[in-house]
Amino acid sequence: MAFSPKFLQRVSRSLNSINNCRLLSSSIDSRVLFQHSEAASRPCSSFVHNNNHCHVFSRDFCSRTSSFDQINSQGPAAIDYSALLQEDEFHKLADATIQDLLEKIEEYGDSVDIDGFDIDYGNQVLTVKFGSLGTYVLNKQTPNRQIWMSSPVSGPSRFDWDRTAEAWIYRRTKAKLLETLENEIEQLCGEPIKLS
Repeated sequence: MAFSPKFLQRVSRSLNSINNCRLLSSSIDSRVLFQHSEAASRPCSSFVHNNNHCHVFSRDFCSRTSSFDQINSQGPAAIDYSALLQEDEFHKLADATIQDLLEKIEEYGDSVDIDGFDIDYGNQVLTVKFGSLGTYVLNKQTPNRQIWMSSPVSGPSRFDWDRTAEAWIYRRTKAKLLETLENEIEQLCGEPIKLS
């Protein structure tokens, strides 16, 4: 498909115009401009309105987030891929954690009176049933080097190993796996449990 020279000139001017825009918002009205990142691997067009330099461009066609989104984002912390565990190290840490949880929660289940308590570990999945109170499922996710947990209290969580804290951490909330389980199991069953 060939494009007309006039169309290509307009696109070129529009992209150059974006590079010249540095204003994030106007104090005169509610028009918002998205600052173009010099580090972006490809240009990104946005709805831009500034009478001096910029024009209305086509819809956004890139996947990077805008500065506005980054400023207001409360999302998870960035992953440091250089700190990602090697597979054998991940298996050692995850297996030790899950095995320790299996033993301690099984002992806890024997000490408290919970109708329908059951614990099972098979196919690398730890399932803990607290009868009508709910069920926990924990399993290893080797490609992500994470332990995933499904909780009747807090829902799904994905825990990464933090070398500094020497603990499994949920990046969104910075909560530690063992402390989360201690708090939630005590909340469900009414008796404290020591997992860490």
